[in-house]
Amino acid sequence: MVADETAGIYARESPVLGRYVQLGIAQGRVLSVEFPDDVTDVETDHELLDRIEAYLGGEPDEFADVTVAMTMPTTTREVLDAVREIPYGESASIEQLTRMVPGRDVDEESDLAAVRDALGENPAPILIPTHRVRGGRAGEPADVGETLHSIEGI
Repeated sequence: MVADETAGIYARESPVLGRYVQLGIAQGRVLSVEFPDDVTDVETDHELLDRIEAYLGGEPDEFADVTVAMTMPTTTREVLDAVREIPYGESASIEQLTRMVPGRDVDEESDLAAVRDALGENPAPILIPTHRVRGGRAGEPADVGETLHSIEGI
């Protein structure tokens, strides 16, 4: 859970990413994680930004205790919940992830496509580590994903 219950937009520039990390938070839940090139009128002080900064500096963190608001269809949420089970520093293929999702069949192209689509709907990259899935879409820009791979050694 996000300790700070205050709703708002928080952002901090990341020299590692060469852009900002921006959080949208409401009722103790993360609504979004974005990576804009520039921000205005945002708060910079938030404990989750501190943790993300440490993660980007190479400190392993699963962010398992962070609550992400999953206001999306159940089928998408099930995929993103499964992604959160992929450990730091490891990766899974789209087929492996599909096997982790209840009711999905790796032999069905429509199920593989649905899993790929769900990955692209990720509202909170880093916290929901779609960058750990090989052969799928990711919620973060490609250059951010490449940096996350490098940080985690995958």
